[in-house]
Amino acid sequence: MSEPTPEHRAERASSFGTRAAEYAEHRPGYPREAIVWGLSGATGTPRRVLDLGAGTGKLTLGLTALGLDVTAVEPDPEMRAELERAAPSATSLAGRAERIPLPDGGLDAVFIGQAFHWFDVPEAMTEIARVLRPGGVCVPVWNYEDESVPWVAEFTELGRDGARRPASIENMREVTHPAFEPFEMERFRHAQRRTAESLLETIATYSVVIVSAPEESAALLDRLRQYLSANPATATGEFDLPLVTTALRARRR
Repeated sequence: MSEPTPEHRAERASSFGTRAAEYAEHRPGYPREAIVWGLSGATGTPRRVLDLGAGTGKLTLGLTALGLDVTAVEPDPEMRAELERAAPSATSLAGRAERIPLPDGGLDAVFIGQAFHWFDVPEAMTEIARVLRPGGVCVPVWNYEDESVPWVAEFTELGRDGARRPASIENMREVTHPAFEPFEMERFRHAQRRTAESLLETIATYSVVIVSAPEESAALLDRLRQYLSANPATATGEFDLPLVTTALRARRR
């Protein structure tokens, strides 16, 4: 697949609200170990945390479960409504990474779940630096299928035109900003209990599927459904979908 144009990227980045309820139901959460690893990059004891580009609150839930004071910023009203239902203890605000509606230096950590690649990264990093205290930490994280498992690799390759990764995490790791130390990276394996249909519902929340022509999306999902029906690991009932969470962290200078 060729690189999307800026217009197509913008369309994809703003597409998720049309599938907000399905996103909330079917997208995986993030393992506690990944969140704790991200927080451990900060100096002192982190308490005030931002979930930036928070979507339906998948990462917000993991942060609030640790007893943190969490603010969640999300531009899409449909996604934000799901977030507010899922994580009522978090403070929910409308806003974007490039213009965070918070004062200077008030945060110990900024987490970004599955959204960093959609940002205007240099502008967003400047804003993240503004709202973080010195010694605070920026923690982008991503969930992806664990392609070290053979059937998972076959499945994702089959759907490569509709389920491919929107950006290389290794490229994101190379992002630099004068206000931050270099990014570190760690990976955490976990799993999500799935059925063939719930996995297909997850694929249907991917931005490139949402914005594709209906016949193209239907053909992709039918192709993947046939694979899951024929694959012994996924053909009957529930199964564990192996996942890898990749986390980056960079400390504010």
